[in-house]
Amino acid sequence: KQSGALKRKLQSPHGNPPVKRKRKLSINTFRKGATEADRREEGSSSQKPVPKKQFTDKQNESQKNKPFIKTSSLFKNNPDIPEIHRKEVQQLQENVFTTDCFSQLDLHPHLISTINTVLNICSMTSVQKQTIPVLLQGRDALVRSQTGSGKTLAYGIPLVQCLQGMESKIQVSPTALNIFAFDTKINKNKPFTWIVPGVLMGGEKRKSEKARLRKGINILISTPGRLVDHIKSTECIHFHRTQWLIIDEADRILDLGFEKDVAVILNALNAERETRQNVLLSATLTEGVTRLADISLNDPVSISIADEIQKVPEPADREASSSSNCMEQENFAVPETLQQYVMMVPSKLRLVTLAAFILQKCKFEKRHKMIIFFSSCEQVEFYHELLVKVLSESEQPGHSSLSSGSLRFLRLHGDMEQEERTEVFQEFLKSKTGILLCTDVAARGLDLPQVTWIVQ
Repeated sequence: KQSGALKRKLQSPHGNPPVKRKRKLSINTFRKGATEADRREEGSSSQKPVPKKQFTDKQNESQKNKPFIKTSSLFKNNPDIPEIHRKEVQQLQENVFTTDCFSQLDLHPHLISTINTVLNICSMTSVQKQTIPVLLQGRDALVRSQTGSGKTLAYGIPLVQCLQGMESKIQVSPTALNIFAFDTKINKNKPFTWIVPGVLMGGEKRKSEKARLRKGINILISTPGRLVDHIKSTECIHFHRTQWLIIDEADRILDLGFEKDVAVILNALNAERETRQNVLLSATLTEGVTRLADISLNDPVSISIADEIQKVPEPADREASSSSNCMEQENFAVPETLQQYVMMVPSKLRLVTLAAFILQKCKFEKRHKMIIFFSSCEQVEFYHELLVKVLSESEQPGHSSLSSGSLRFLRLHGDMEQEERTEVFQEFLKSKTGILLCTDVAARGLDLPQVTWIVQ
């Protein structure tokens, strides 16, 4: 009877088995130090809570099983473009060309003929018109004119005119390849067989250079560092018959840190012969160039095309120029057809911006010749490898290429062998298309025509 009564008591009124009552979990359910039996007893409900650590592990595992979707914030959350404070700059326009012909100068007929036929030049530029007569008189000169205005011919023509009527003499200049090419062209038809130019520059074999010096040359074209190397180590080099010293791209030489090398060269020249004609040429007149002129030039004639323009302002500009302090203004001259642009780009967008610019200008607009300057040799190598792989890959089956072999990248920097650098220079010079990635080794003294874009 007792067992029957107990059985009826445990049954529900509807005859269903009794439902287990859920126990309310206490805060001590997963308390530290609780025994396994306590946890089994306290956690015997049907919905057993999962520890936070186990839940996190399961969540991480489930995320690992999901397919990985790469996300990027490349075009989001970019910093605001700051306004750049710019100095007041007076941009000048030099009158590059004149109507005066070389035949108006007192030059050798063979020299005039070579200029007209081989170089295909008939009229002088402004800097040539002012510089050549001064140098033909034997005066020292400090010449300032914009890049590309014809400074090489401005001193090259008087030099050849002087040497054609003299015994062998030596001339020194730093922009080696460009000037050597000029001297070779101007003497192409061998009108002056006794004028022999030679080049000294880093990357060449010293042994072959020493042999060239022993045979004798009239015009010595050299980079400052290489010439100092030979002054210290080559016995056959001497300067006691030197008639000319020409320092071209003087501002660039000082920017590259060759001031001490130039001092060594001047000391070596002065030790053997002090009397000579000196010419200093520069695109800008910096404090360093002025200091170099003071120690290398003797009572020089100062020739500055930009200053000549400033002396004669237009009537409309006279009132404005007098009201502003010219000493506080900076001025520079650029070619009239040169257009300049500046663009502020966040650091993370520089690569994609450069790649898009190359595609836009060199592929879609079919403007194929571009020079891009970088700050180091390592950057040139990195960008060359990357851009060649991404933008110049040939089309593969089933893959669309951004460029079907139309984009051609070349590189040029100081860590390359001189022979390789010369090959790249000649290849880019002759090519109608291409993108040259380079350091400031190509910043001055290279004549590269038909370049449509230069990117810094």
